[in-house]
Amino acid sequence: MFSSDTFSYTVQARCSLADAAALLSDLTRQGELHPLIIRVRRVPPRPGARASYTINDRLAAGPLRFKTTYQADVLVCEDDEIVTVARQWPATTVRNHTRLRTEPDGLVRIDVEITLRAPAPLFRYAFRQARAAHLALATRLGAALDRTDNPPTPA
Repeated sequence: MFSSDTFSYTVQARCSLADAAALLSDLTRQGELHPLIIRVRRVPPRPGARASYTINDRLAAGPLRFKTTYQADVLVCEDDEIVTVARQWPATTVRNHTRLRTEPDGLVRIDVEITLRAPAPLFRYAFRQARAAHLALATRLGAALDRTDNPPTPA
């Protein structure tokens, strides 16, 4: 028996679409933004992937601390859309669908939808961890992109 749910967030940053897409599609750069990631290694792309990674996270369950390893693939990598899928044992999948667009005031709008699917006994914990980590990432993302040296592309 599996459970699935989705959450989303929006971030705005003063940068180019290309800079935002470059940061969001290169998972080796996510370590500075994602609070659970402790290591990211790029590996040869798996079939159907544009890029593939092995990622180590540090998790907590009450007083217990443990590391976990999972595989992530970038499936779509365009200036206006990025799709990644992460797979972790046992049978847990996180799909990240990100859409990017320029706003009239020179900002880039980043709309992210995260869907997590996991075995029912693990679902509540996994969903809570994923949502907290990705919302923390969201609070850091705008500032990270605003720090880039490249000025935003005019709309």
